[in-house]
Amino acid sequence: MITQEDIFSIASKKEFEKMTLKIFRYQYENNLVYHSFCTHLKKTPAHVKRVLDIPFLPIQFFKSHTILSSNAPVQQIFTSSGTTGMQPSKHLVTDVSWYEMSYRLGFSNFYGTIENYCVLALLPSYLEREGSSLIYMVEDLIQSSNHEDSGFYLNNYNDLLQKIEKLNKEGQNVILIGVSYALLDLIEYATLHSFPLHEIGKSLIVMETGGMKGKRKELIREELHQKLCEGFGVQCIHSEYGMTELLSQAYSLGNGIFECPLWMDVLIRDTEDALSYEGYGKTGGINVIDLANLNSCSFIATQDLGKKYTNQTFEVLGRFDNSDIRGCNLLIE
Repeated sequence: MITQEDIFSIASKKEFEKMTLKIFRYQYENNLVYHSFCTHLKKTPAHVKRVLDIPFLPIQFFKSHTILSSNAPVQQIFTSSGTTGMQPSKHLVTDVSWYEMSYRLGFSNFYGTIENYCVLALLPSYLEREGSSLIYMVEDLIQSSNHEDSGFYLNNYNDLLQKIEKLNKEGQNVILIGVSYALLDLIEYATLHSFPLHEIGKSLIVMETGGMKGKRKELIREELHQKLCEGFGVQCIHSEYGMTELLSQAYSLGNGIFECPLWMDVLIRDTEDALSYEGYGKTGGINVIDLANLNSCSFIATQDLGKKYTNQTFEVLGRFDNSDIRGCNLLIE
């Protein structure tokens, strides 16, 4: 029996690798879709002796198959935003406390105690639909902050700007979590109404969650972050890398360089050979190991492109050309 303590108390690379192999064996035996996938590749537990031997399930399977490693009742179904006419991904979660534990510990690892912050959320496209795992997480962070001014904003930019000004005067630590296009809209609104956002926003932590959602032209990360830095008057832009199919998030505290919590890791696969891996600093497809995904699948081959560095950080560079554009944190080049 693998417990939350087993996963979230991982403290070293060696412990991570040992638990990763244990979870591979568990999911091979208990996840019918993953078992079939591994068998097709002739990658049974007898053939998997190290992490690099583990097969990674293509993320598209979450659109077409039921990905479960448990017979327990499903408590929560998270769905991807997708674009009109496209099949959304579905992540069936049998125990939502795993997700709650993962994002609470992950956030605190990078930012400290949530009660030190007022959390402002500008996520209109996520709020306007059902089943968003991002909304679930941010709503919990808002409640956990216990700050009377924490909350969601839709298109009420004037109210949000007034709130930012008030909190700035009070010297309150503030995290503004926003989808990219809405953050740019807020800057334009402030400029149009001669509101000095670039002066009062300097104390903000601005965290973009990626995605233009078809509202604006996609920008490369450097261009987007430059516009956001100038508009808010901040030195850098933070980012969150998460997706419907994961229960954990990586964070960037600036410059688009992401770091994982200790129960999560990424590998960079060869774009021509999905079973081979690229070295440090080389561009390839991002494979994610998320050990919090115990009851679905912990080994996911995403459609994102990226690089990994020797200090175990990574960068997201874009998407494979034939991928759906949806609610992951990435910017098309």
